[in-house]
Amino acid sequence: MFLRENTRAVSVGSVTIGGGAPISVQSMTNVLTHQKEACLRQIERLATAGADLVRLAVPGSEDTAVLKELVARSPVPLIADVHFQFERALEAVAAGVAKIRLNPGNITEPSKVKEVIRACADQGVAIRVGVNSGSIRARSGPSKEKDRQETLPKLMVEKISAYLDIFSACDFEQVVLSAKCSQVRQSVQVYRALAERFEFPLHLGFTAAGVLETGLVKNSLALGKLLAEGIGDTLRVSLTADPVEEVLAGKEILYNLGLRQRKEPEVIACPSCGRCRVDLTKVVREARIRLAQVQAAVRVAIMGCEVNGPGEAAEADYALCMGPKKALLYRNGQPVGASPFETMLDELIKLLNERSE
Repeated sequence: MFLRENTRAVSVGSVTIGGGAPISVQSMTNVLTHQKEACLRQIERLATAGADLVRLAVPGSEDTAVLKELVARSPVPLIADVHFQFERALEAVAAGVAKIRLNPGNITEPSKVKEVIRACADQGVAIRVGVNSGSIRARSGPSKEKDRQETLPKLMVEKISAYLDIFSACDFEQVVLSAKCSQVRQSVQVYRALAERFEFPLHLGFTAAGVLETGLVKNSLALGKLLAEGIGDTLRVSLTADPVEEVLAGKEILYNLGLRQRKEPEVIACPSCGRCRVDLTKVVREARIRLAQVQAAVRVAIMGCEVNGPGEAAEADYALCMGPKKALLYRNGQPVGASPFETMLDELIKLLNERSE
């Protein structure tokens, strides 16, 4: 097992990445940043779900124009994602973001990078040097698939290393690194290489991981393996889904590796079958999001029918078991009431909240 010693500590607003700090979970909004109120609502949803940091895309000046207000109203530190125009980075720093992300494959002119670094140094803003496999591949020329698979991690590390020479010349060390691939084996290889070569903290993640079902598999395999080896200081579980799902999944990975203590309910559920009277998948997903706001480290079972439901309820702290026309509520294995399907989650949350009264 590869156990990495503590990395350098990088301050991102009120959150520390690396240096032995708890591994932070982050996500990224998927609404247009300049749609200020919609963006803020999503930031708040992510924070409520447990995100420690939230990243925003700022492709245009209309996006950076609203950052100052978003920073002031956000419950968590904000990160500006910059790709092609270094001016957006300067505007984001002036607006007060806690960190920016630069892509070495897109902003390459040293003089422009140095100008951004100087601005970040003056304002105490951290920088993530984040390279994606797509931006490397586009510049590495055509090759056979097998050759590309073998050489891509090396090319990504070389790209980051060359970029960091600019940071070294500016004596700037508030840096976080990432190298995101779309395949599990490549991702593990490139992050191991970064961990062996650099002392900077690492941001773990994928690019183009896929929809919820397939993306969770990829992220869990790669991120779980790396974290178990002691590699990684912050993470984003990238999914083509509601970004709240990214936060819930990231926390779940940390819980199951013993890297974070569970503070909200753990939701378990049956696989569903023809006996189920409700859309159990929809119910469970809604329950996970809503229960993330409840501060109670308990197990909650959501069961689709009365065949196995009562038995599973006996092994959970709280449970919902679907009957023919209503749901039965359980506490510590004992039935405590019933509810129409339409209000069962409200009743469940009310029951959990009564626990601390």
